[in-house]
Amino acid sequence: MTEKATFAAGCFWGVEASFREVKGVKNVTVGYTGGKTRNPTYEQVCSDRTGHAESVQVEYDPSVVTYDQLLDVFWSIHDPTTINRQGPDFGSQYRSAIFYHSKEQADMAFTSKNRLQRGGKFGPRRIVTEIVEAGEFCPAEEYHQRYHEKHHLKSCRVA
Repeated sequence: MTEKATFAAGCFWGVEASFREVKGVKNVTVGYTGGKTRNPTYEQVCSDRTGHAESVQVEYDPSVVTYDQLLDVFWSIHDPTTINRQGPDFGSQYRSAIFYHSKEQADMAFTSKNRLQRGGKFGPRRIVTEIVEAGEFCPAEEYHQRYHEKHHLKSCRVA
C-alpha cells in the first residue's frame, strides 16, 4: 500500500530527481497544485497568474520510508527562507510549500518546520514555507516527467 505526499521546492525537475533517489519512493509525478485555474498548462503556470506551484506528488511505501524522512529530503533540497524564489528561478510558481493529505501529515509538517526554525540552520532568516491542505494536483505535460533522465542531466540542487 502506498501513500501520497506533495511538495513544492522550486523547479520541479530537480525536486523530482531528488525524491526518485529515496528508497521506498514508488513514483514521482511533476505537476501543478495550489492554484485556481483548472488543468493549467506549463505556459499558464509560468505566467505567474494561475496561483499554481510547480510541485511533485510522491507515492511512497510508508513501511520503507516515513513521511518525516520525506520532509527531511524536502528541507535539504532547497532554501525554504526565500519567498517565491529558488536559485535563479523566481515567481510564485517556485514557492516553497508542503501540501498535506491528512491531519497527521499537517501535524508532522508543522512540527518539522518549527524544529528546523528553532535549530538555527538558517540563522535569523525565517522559514517561509507554506503548509496547506492538498487540493487538485494536475500532472505536468509528458515532456516534463523524468526530465533529468530523458536529458541525461544530474539533479540540480540550489541549497
